Amino acid sequence: MKVLLAGGGTAGHINPALAIAGTIREKHPDAEILFIGNRDGMEQRLVKQAGYPIESVVITGFHRSFAPAEIVHNIKTVHYSFESRRDAKRIIREFDPDICIGTGGYVSGPVILAACNLGYKAVIHEQNAYPGVTNKMLAKSVARVMLANEDAKSRFTDKARFVLTGNPIRPAILATKHDEAKKRLGLPDDRPIILSFGGSLGAKCINEAMADLLARSAKDGRYYHIHGYGQQGKFMPDLLKEKGVELDKCDNLDVRQYIDNMNDCLAACDLVVSRAGAITLSEIQAKGRPAVLIPSPYVAENHQFHNAMSMVNKKAALVIEEKDLTGEKLMETVDSILSDPSVLGEYRKNAQAMAITDANERIYQTIMEVLAE
Repeated sequence: MKVLLAGGGTAGHINPALAIAGTIREKHPDAEILFIGNRDGMEQRLVKQAGYPIESVVITGFHRSFAPAEIVHNIKTVHYSFESRRDAKRIIREFDPDICIGTGGYVSGPVILAACNLGYKAVIHEQNAYPGVTNKMLAKSVARVMLANEDAKSRFTDKARFVLTGNPIRPAILATKHDEAKKRLGLPDDRPIILSFGGSLGAKCINEAMADLLARSAKDGRYYHIHGYGQQGKFMPDLLKEKGVELDKCDNLDVRQYIDNMNDCLAACDLVVSRAGAITLSEIQAKGRPAVLIPSPYVAENHQFHNAMSMVNKKAALVIEEKDLTGEKLMETVDSILSDPSVLGEYRKNAQAMAITDANERIYQTIMEVLAE
């Protein structure tokens, strides 16, 4: 069995591809798996770390500006689009896969389109509630469009064969139990536990708003906090100090740059405050955790807002748009959900009801169905 995967640009496109590859390798140890990624994308590092071979093409996205530098960039993008499709065809012919799988990002477009034009079987996976331009373009050409969120189906313009699979979820997230995680982390039973983060890089707006909530909790001890401020949030300890917080003297504040044990922290917490990336929300749902979501407005098609609203519409989360975010607004929102156990329980139940915890198996079965056709 020979499988080619294409996806990149962000971890949200790369990690699902790696999860799919892992499932195939688990069920077919002798499978030959090859990735195609952008030459300068983070997939180069992540795929190699996972132990898979990767070939490269060069592709960039169009910029929506008529500034001279942007016009030059867009001319290069047109050149790269032709070049990348040519290179993709060469790689596909040489590898001769049984199936090609696209998980989104710029690189997925020319690779999967080339595969379809060459007559190879292909499927795509859409992680978000609002589909990206690449997957919308590919939908009419592939054998299946695998969706993580049922809301995405109505946002495709072309008729296609859709199947709801969910997003692949890390096994450790699914396996970790609430009580065991709290015990490992040494967390208290006498107050709510809030987990907050803005991704590996960090989100400045979340860090600044959380600083006000953390400063209040340092004084009144109302909540226990685990906060990850990310690579670009190294100002956080100093900001808290300016607000009168001495972290080494606050036993209810765990503030750190990275949350490396997300499985324990997510299982142990009562509420999540975060961005609204597709994989993050799938993991939140899998653990049945209510959330206060602050979607990033800087992503394509504003897809994080649509992701967040899928949970809001099911009464599984509350949303604060970044333009409305202040420390005071965040405190009011957090207090409103944590002050009423019945509301908290309802949100927890609704979040759990949205979860698809067998996504890996669903995706695998879809791939095998296409191979059998």
